[in-house]
Amino acid sequence: MKLKPYDLFIGILVTVMWGCNFVVIELGLQELDPFALTFLRFLFSAFPAIFFVKKPQSVSWLAMCFYGITFGCGLWWMVNFAMYNGLSAGMASLFLQFSAFFTIGLSYLFFKEKVNLIQLLGSIISFIGLSMVIFFTGETSTLIGIILVLLASIAWAVCNLIIKATKPKDMLAFIIWTSMFSAPAVLVMTLITKGFEPFANLDKIMNAKAWFSVLFQAYITTILGYMTWNNLMRKYPATSVAPLSLLVPISGVFSSWLFFSEVITFDKGISMFVVLIGLGVFINSARISAVFNK
Repeated sequence: MKLKPYDLFIGILVTVMWGCNFVVIELGLQELDPFALTFLRFLFSAFPAIFFVKKPQSVSWLAMCFYGITFGCGLWWMVNFAMYNGLSAGMASLFLQFSAFFTIGLSYLFFKEKVNLIQLLGSIISFIGLSMVIFFTGETSTLIGIILVLLASIAWAVCNLIIKATKPKDMLAFIIWTSMFSAPAVLVMTLITKGFEPFANLDKIMNAKAWFSVLFQAYITTILGYMTWNNLMRKYPATSVAPLSLLVPISGVFSSWLFFSEVITFDKGISMFVVLIGLGVFINSARISAVFNK
């Protein structure tokens, strides 16, 4: 099922915004511990909005709890824990995008969503491009960190499948209410691994930069971004939506270049171009198939 032009535009806009979000995360990390930043992100995603938005009626408490914990701990806490174990932010953002391939595979396994040969070709090209970006990025990483982020990418794929299975009618309410489960889950996991240290002196270090990072991630990245993404995931086959997430690291690199003067090497530029070619093939698979079938 082909994405409508408007939905394609919105999907690309969200992934570009998520890439730019890594700049916002960097701003927050200049002031806050990454675990405290993650907890505050989900805390403000849930509160105070939860007092004004009714619980989504079409989704069970169990499904919301499972999504919230998987999203909060399995995805974002795991990414931060990987970075805590030595994986750079850039490498974390790159490895996380393997969720696109996990989502496509799991959707085929559980929902029998088909992938045609042109889409498969586009996925392979994008996979090669993403692998090239990782190879040429030159950033340090650790094996433990890579494994943790790959687990996080699987968690994101599972979250996508939960959306496809439950099909929440009110996605805004769904994101807000599932964040109610994400925040305490992140808090518990942080206390187990690092104790109360990440939350010490929060009242003294929460300056304008920290508040901007927290509130942007809560209301723009999480509520607006994932509300839009999940609506697309509910409406279309995962094979049509998931590959768009491969634009996130490209957007992240360009935003880092714009705001932090990160150098974009020739090798990295070629690698990102390969990813875009793969996405172009995937998105236009119907037109390409029609040409070959003439």
